[in-house]
Amino acid sequence: MPQTSEISDALKGTSPAPPRMPSWLLALGGKPLPSTIHIDSKVYTLVRPFKEDFFAATALYECAAEKVVLKIGRTAPLWGLPADWIGRVMSRHESRLLYLAQGLRGIPRHLGPWGATGLVHEYIEGSPLRKSDRPPEDFFQKLSELLDRLHDRSIAYVDLEKPENVLLGQDGHPYLFDFQIAWHLSPSRFGGSELARGLLGILQKSDRYHLMKHWRKLRPDQLDAGDGRYANSIPIWIKWHRAIFRPMTLARRQVLVWLGVRSSVKVRSPG
Repeated sequence: MPQTSEISDALKGTSPAPPRMPSWLLALGGKPLPSTIHIDSKVYTLVRPFKEDFFAATALYECAAEKVVLKIGRTAPLWGLPADWIGRVMSRHESRLLYLAQGLRGIPRHLGPWGATGLVHEYIEGSPLRKSDRPPEDFFQKLSELLDRLHDRSIAYVDLEKPENVLLGQDGHPYLFDFQIAWHLSPSRFGGSELARGLLGILQKSDRYHLMKHWRKLRPDQLDAGDGRYANSIPIWIKWHRAIFRPMTLARRQVLVWLGVRSSVKVRSPG
């Protein structure tokens, strides 16, 4: 039953202000994003921020009609201890994975590093995939082909569980843009070992499972009975992952509730 204050806010056309995140939980520690950035002798101006969490802050910048995305890895200290090394490591990793994926339709252009912990890539007009969307007829087939091409390059996207990590472009094409936890099997870094190949295979099969899960939910009319069974059959390694990390997620969210950042510890259903 809605509370009186919620009904009042709805009638006014407003909603309660979101709780403020403690500065130590923010990648920039409460500091503002740069108002301008310089890339290839061009000056880009901040348009709006997208997101800031513990690990990174992301924002849209524009120069004339050209738009780019700046992602700054953590620079703020944590409890008085330097933590910018987290931003450097994660930014270099994501920059490397994005670079390895260049040239594929559905991957934004990598425009290079920015500062010690940042990277810049092309901005794609579109919106994150939502549970209420009905993507175009060939959307999931194109996303499947994009995953195939990434897998051919020994890359696992890893973060496909969340539909919002898939961008539905204004052109109707799927795009993948967040490579923060993607994984690549490099032949020069133990890539020839059976263990490494096995791990890559598991991660790529997980990509395929999450693709079929979204496909089943948003375009079930395109799947036959066999595809539906595959989308509903959760791989054992995903079950293990949930069994191990779900309690950690609950504990983390409970801490955020105590801090006043969240209103509930409810975990989104994995579907």
